[in-house]
Amino acid sequence: MLTLTPNARHAVRDIAARAHLSRRGGLRIAESRERAGAFEVSLVEEPVEGDEVIEADGARVYVEPRTSSVLADQQLDAAASPEGTGFLLAPRD
Repeated sequence: MLTLTPNARHAVRDIAARAHLSRRGGLRIAESRERAGAFEVSLVEEPVEGDEVIEADGARVYVEPRTSSVLADQQLDAAASPEGTGFLLAPRD
């Protein structure tokens, strides 16, 4: 299962709060429909049926079922930049 670093948990909570999402709202990761091997990240009010739900310290990330197996051994991290918050996937330690 995808895990979240402390930076990612903080970033997801912060972004969801600033977007005024509902309590079930969070970040959703799905395969890109336009670019093979790429992922899309979006803010959603709730998971889509079948999504894997990852909740850690109040941060909610939903992963599309097909994407879930691809990301099973990954961790999501976040870093601030002048352009905003960026999310990174890396193999879990």
